[in-house]
Amino acid sequence: MIDTHCHLDAARFEPDRDEVLARAWAAGLHGILIPGVGPDNWEPLLAMSRAEPRLQVGLGIHPQLLPDLPPEQDEAHLERLDALLGQGGAIAVGECGLDGPSAAGAPLERQVAVLRRHLALARKHGLPVLMHCFRAHPALIELFKQEPLPEAGVLMHSYGGGVDLARFYIQKGCHFSFAGPVTWAEARKPLDALRVIPPDRLMVETDAPDQAPTPHRGQRSEPGYLPRIIEGMARVLGEPVEVLAQRTTENARRLFREAFPLPSR
Repeated sequence: MIDTHCHLDAARFEPDRDEVLARAWAAGLHGILIPGVGPDNWEPLLAMSRAEPRLQVGLGIHPQLLPDLPPEQDEAHLERLDALLGQGGAIAVGECGLDGPSAAGAPLERQVAVLRRHLALARKHGLPVLMHCFRAHPALIELFKQEPLPEAGVLMHSYGGGVDLARFYIQKGCHFSFAGPVTWAEARKPLDALRVIPPDRLMVETDAPDQAPTPHRGQRSEPGYLPRIIEGMARVLGEPVEVLAQRTTENARRLFREAFPLPSR
């Protein structure tokens, strides 16, 4: 199993990160993708990945971080991102995207401009994109209609939109990853969307430390909870857990170009 989105570098893991990883490997995971969210954590993430091949990283600027970054520094940050991607070590661009609630501190026009550059970098370096979109789908759809998407792919992280949105992103060639909310009792839209995702475009994530699945909801999430999410997805799809676990693993390895090592026998 591969957790395609886990913020393992978050401060909430500082006290027991080694134990969290030990539980993840014991739960059957053999890969975790850690998305970079801003310039300060790019080099530390690359160092973490060099030390443990089962940990792979993406590099990007999260839209929720933009209000804390001076707009006049956007170009310098993006140039540095370009240079780091060119050096290798990252298997994806992102986390990047659009965030409606952040528009008060970072107008959508700025968010779109920064995201447009991320897409260009993904095309340049032949890497897939880890896409965040929260309460900003109209703006993202408009951008996707204008901008050529990277041939390496776009992964819609923690997808929570409905079926109609999913059909648009499917038509654009996007992949989809689902997190803890698919196990929540009130979940409706993501479950309906899950049923229409092409099987070869489906992946799974924890988004830890956030969005813990049932029965851990409200607590800190961690990558070892990934089997719970797969179980929830398998119930919705009406297929065996083992089959879905294998398929989502194969899909992730294919999207990220075999970056994750095969599990030892």
